[in-house]
Amino acid sequence: MTAFFQSRYWSLEFILGAGLTTFIVIGVLLSRWLFPDVGAIDLMARLVPPFERPDHILGTDPLGRDVMARIFVGGWISLKVGFLSVLGSVVIGVLMGVIAGYYRGVWDIIVMRFADVQLALPFILLAITIIAIVGGSLTNTIILLIVSQWVQYARLVRAQVLALRDREFVLAARAIGVKNRNIIMSHLLPNLMGPVVVLMTLNVANNILLESSLTFLGLGVDPTIPSWGGMLADGRTYLQTAWWVSVFPGIAILLTVLGLNLLGDWLRDTLDPTGRTQR
Repeated sequence: MTAFFQSRYWSLEFILGAGLTTFIVIGVLLSRWLFPDVGAIDLMARLVPPFERPDHILGTDPLGRDVMARIFVGGWISLKVGFLSVLGSVVIGVLMGVIAGYYRGVWDIIVMRFADVQLALPFILLAITIIAIVGGSLTNTIILLIVSQWVQYARLVRAQVLALRDREFVLAARAIGVKNRNIIMSHLLPNLMGPVVVLMTLNVANNILLESSLTFLGLGVDPTIPSWGGMLADGRTYLQTAWWVSVFPGIAILLTVLGLNLLGDWLRDTLDPTGRTQR
């Protein structure tokens, strides 16, 4: 019990990260029930300042829509893009990395050279190219992020597999006739998922920022769907007269990314035996 309360479990990073992330996730999950009329337009209540009316605590936008309601409902889009794109990147990247690292040979050459070519492409160029071909939408934004980020997981997993494939427990499994598929599933994957989980946490935060940036530029989610990037774009012309339209969505992005990054740092320190400190 004493070991559980050591600093690596109950650090300031964990408390702040878990607190911020939990608050935002719960608010986003309940937003559909708390704010059923998020798209309601009230031109008589347009650009109401924050804390002036109890029914619009964070004010309203140029169409009279409640800013707080749109922040929580828009968070659903940002979190959905962040988590689904990371999940897709992990599935593809881990598969390619394991194949390249374990079987080596021609598979390793093909996967790694393709990864090198993709890493040489600027992200914004790749985004413009894909969006120009298939158009901007929620699904296409997720696909774009998967295509651009699976390489990170492939290279990380390949390096881990190369370090593990000649370890004693893997050689012993081969010696007794265990199939390669079973070696990968039972011996390699459980030992390499720690760094992958840490990278996943950090990439969810990064993908939320990328989705907001793409939507702000008109390359991401449909503007008719509430999203944090779309709210930033809607309020950029009102910064001097109605700052709250852009500032509050920006604060939501800041807190979400901060919480996820703090959790990622805590996971990195916790899962890395060489980085643990004992009291």
